Amino acid sequence: MSEFILVIDEGTTSTRAMLFAPDGACIASEARDLTQHYPRPGWVEHDAAEIWTKTQECAAAMVERAGGADRVAAIGITNQRETVVFWDKRTGKPLAPAIVWQDRRTADICADLRERGEEAAVQARTGLLLDPYFSGTKIGWGLEHWPQLRAAGDNLAIGTVESWLVWKLTAGEGGCGLHVTDATNASRTLLMGLGSGQWDDGLIDLFGAPRSSLAEIIDCAGEFGRTTLFGGAIPICGMAGDQQAATIGQACLKRGDAKATFGTGAFILANAGTTPPRSKNRLLATVGWQIGGKRTYAIEGSVFVAGSLIQWLRDSVGLLGDAAESEALARSVADNGGVYLVPALSGIGAPWWKPEARAAISGLSFSSTRAHIVRAALEAMAHQAHDLKTAFAADGADWGSLRIDGGMVRNDWIAQDLADMLAIPVERPAFTETTALGAAMLAGVGCGWFADLDAASVMRGTVETFTPCLPKDTRTVRLNGWHGAIRSVVEGNAAGSAPYSDA
Repeated sequence: MSEFILVIDEGTTSTRAMLFAPDGACIASEARDLTQHYPRPGWVEHDAAEIWTKTQECAAAMVERAGGADRVAAIGITNQRETVVFWDKRTGKPLAPAIVWQDRRTADICADLRERGEEAAVQARTGLLLDPYFSGTKIGWGLEHWPQLRAAGDNLAIGTVESWLVWKLTAGEGGCGLHVTDATNASRTLLMGLGSGQWDDGLIDLFGAPRSSLAEIIDCAGEFGRTTLFGGAIPICGMAGDQQAATIGQACLKRGDAKATFGTGAFILANAGTTPPRSKNRLLATVGWQIGGKRTYAIEGSVFVAGSLIQWLRDSVGLLGDAAESEALARSVADNGGVYLVPALSGIGAPWWKPEARAAISGLSFSSTRAHIVRAALEAMAHQAHDLKTAFAADGADWGSLRIDGGMVRNDWIAQDLADMLAIPVERPAFTETTALGAAMLAGVGCGWFADLDAASVMRGTVETFTPCLPKDTRTVRLNGWHGAIRSVVEGNAAGSAPYSDA
């Protein structure tokens, strides 16, 4: 009897496999770290072969833990979005490094397209902006600079990470795999029409992406194919990009429901219903999920650096011995001592969209300590979230509450600080790995465990609520300080910025 759903959660810094029961309980998990490659400043690459090898190892361990392939009802996949993989259809081997979503090598291409006046049309078609974050310019850059991609001709396959994994899972020990991508991941490429849900010929020409190399766009739930790599046939029944999967895992199933995931980056999505939204405040419109050919949309604000900031403080700067130490340090001082940290280590995302921006620490004095800098780093999470809340509100999509998840929010201090600075209740589920949970919910719908996502939301479990308790004047002082710090980074002129107003 099939008792479990196996989820592959392929992230930026690690890949994991997890076993879920129908009630949402995570029975077991297995993880492997991924190597980050930084060949030049602003460039970030992965080895797609390493992604596959370590994913296969994790998945095999979970199938064994389940008691064999016949105990697994379905596989759900969720993945780092926008990262692009290039491989050969004949051999199934990567032809070049995978270009990661954090990579900024195409900043000049995006700037040139903006100067040519292309951004408004691109946003109208895709819901996205011209930024190196998205896949389209990465694909065009790869075709221009890596001759082996051009030499592959019609044998070149291009896809985001879930597409790569499905190919490898369905190719078995050799041969040709299934080349598909789900609608959420396709909507992050700059190549899909948001309203049509199909590849757009004009966008394909604009970014130089060969149509013959692109995957077929499919639903997020259903039986897409089967893998026989783990001792028996297991259907692949759910797929979504990590942030859309987390939105599902947080049961943001009604228009206006909003969630924030604090992982390597921080991503806030609000359910926008069944009509493609249009932002006037430099937020993104994206597919939330597609089932039965029907799409639900979301508005998104993307922050590029969140948990990776703590990793940087630990590994590169040496201010932390381990990530858990950050909470104790933040609590050890009464406030930030006037110190602000703008974490633009790979540019800055919504609502500013400045790929050339660089991180800055301001307000330092002889009285500043390691604790003040670490606290400023944690405070930056709520500060960036507040910038996004302001933009969402201006688009008519303000949040009445926020559902949070991801590794960073295991830290109670961060959860409370978000409630205080946003001045709204913040909900944290007992099981914070909602990205994987959302993929399990989709696979549960796809394999027939649940009739729909509403029924699958039973998997979410219990939540804890943090309510705001910071005095308004203290909150305003902090936001004024942040306002100056962020303006100095995005404009290079803090003196010309207006103070924050709660009016």
